[in-house]
Amino acid sequence: MLLPLVLAFLAADITPETAPNLKVAWTYDTKATAPNRRAAHIAAFEATPVLSGDTLYIITPFNQVIALHPATGEERWRYDPHIADRPEYSEASARGVAVSGGMVYFGTLDARLIALDAKTGRLAWETNLSTEPNEGNYQVTSPPVVAGDTVIAGSSIGDNSRAVMDRGTIRAYDARTGKLKWTWDPTPPGKTGAANAWAPMSVDAARDLVLIPTGSASPDFYGGLRPGDNRYANCVVALRASTGKLVWSFQVVHHDLWDYDVASRPELIDINGKPAVGVLTKIGHYFALDRLTGEPLLPVEEKPVPHSDIEGESASPTQPFPRSGVFTEQKFVPRPGWCTDEFRKLHYEGVFTPPSLQGTLVFPGNAGGANWGSSAFDPARGLLFVAANRIATAVRLIPRAAFDAANHGETGERWGQEYGAQKGALFGMSRKTFLGPDGRPCNQEPWGALVAIDVATGKLRWETPMAPSLGGPLAINGVVFFGGTLFETKLRAYAAIDGHKLWEADLPFSAHSVPASYIWNGKRYVVVCAGGHGKVDGSKLGSAVIAFTVE
Repeated sequence: MLLPLVLAFLAADITPETAPNLKVAWTYDTKATAPNRRAAHIAAFEATPVLSGDTLYIITPFNQVIALHPATGEERWRYDPHIADRPEYSEASARGVAVSGGMVYFGTLDARLIALDAKTGRLAWETNLSTEPNEGNYQVTSPPVVAGDTVIAGSSIGDNSRAVMDRGTIRAYDARTGKLKWTWDPTPPGKTGAANAWAPMSVDAARDLVLIPTGSASPDFYGGLRPGDNRYANCVVALRASTGKLVWSFQVVHHDLWDYDVASRPELIDINGKPAVGVLTKIGHYFALDRLTGEPLLPVEEKPVPHSDIEGESASPTQPFPRSGVFTEQKFVPRPGWCTDEFRKLHYEGVFTPPSLQGTLVFPGNAGGANWGSSAFDPARGLLFVAANRIATAVRLIPRAAFDAANHGETGERWGQEYGAQKGALFGMSRKTFLGPDGRPCNQEPWGALVAIDVATGKLRWETPMAPSLGGPLAINGVVFFGGTLFETKLRAYAAIDGHKLWEADLPFSAHSVPASYIWNGKRYVVVCAGGHGKVDGSKLGSAVIAFTVE
């Protein structure tokens, strides 16, 4: 009796052979409402839809949660938390919800954790995550995770306005009542803050572990107020999910001066039958760790890196490097002409060159390498797929008096320019994506790639060049989906075995998100949120959800 059902399932599945036959199954417009003009301007529709039971759940950049029919996209219910009308939200994005035990959990831009009844969308409970006055710099942009009866939330903390930012405390709550169960603080000692977990977390429920990626301590580009390695910043940390007790930690960057957060989800993988964690970094390093102990399963060595000549700064003399190699380019080679001329004005001694007064070229820049889109694991092939950026950032420290007198910097601002006061530190900072007059990155192409990493060796199996990107891949049945390239409105499918393109479809807006896959009534669907990105110059903004299936 099972054979016809299996055959029917296979006939409607997505494989390298059937991927070219993918067609639009349904579309839906969230008609998301922004709380204010600032949030509308910087919105990024980064959500990954989640199927649970008979319902597909999405979240808008402004935290409206919507339940849809998985076969038609018909709206079943909508919940609007009415986030506060603050003028200066640092981010306006939400990457998904967590669904467990008949509840939907999500965080908000105004720092609340909310639980809804999954069937009706009615509020079950909510709690405030921040105990300090919140001016829009303390938010939640990635979904919480659930381990048993515990829901665990990180935070997104705005960069570089002050040295002493909010602390990056991890908080865990009773999943049914919202009562606080435990907290864990990664913040290093000193006049600092942050070290927060803004990127997606992972849970190994069977082992009662939550794997947490932490960011840099504040401020990003001057560490004189936070001496030492900043032990739990820029780490993957394993905590006991039920109690918050530290099990192990592994630091990927010591005393970060480059905004090299661990921005990618710690990937639960297996290596030769051993439970492991794959760690991908902005700088292009892949570390394979024992999931139970945090010990490296592939060799790691500490190598000397450039020193800092900045007053009060003590850069780490060494940094950890995997011997297996890197998954993105780490040597900056400028394009001829203007880019080469400007490059020569910047301080550059290769990877981990510290910020300077004259201006430092940071490559890879703060967008990665890998970023929040994380990786997709293919256990059958032992591969991790990740979109890796190859774009540079120019960073300059500005003495306190000069920065303050200039009222946030200099004249001649252009796209990609940012100023951070780093109040309380000896220096403010400026940084900008290192682009040429033509608006293109100043390094040699390609400026990004979709790559496949062999988890057991750390070596690249293949790479497919592409544009710089935000968002991440989805891997199913030997097919890798990705749609996050900047300035393009495409969703593409690639063969997992060698990276050649199988299919592509036009989207109404760029898709800086991670697609999802689900099976409903014998059909496999791939669904993607496409809405552009408000912090990407020229990106058209929208609120489309598009589902594809094989016809």
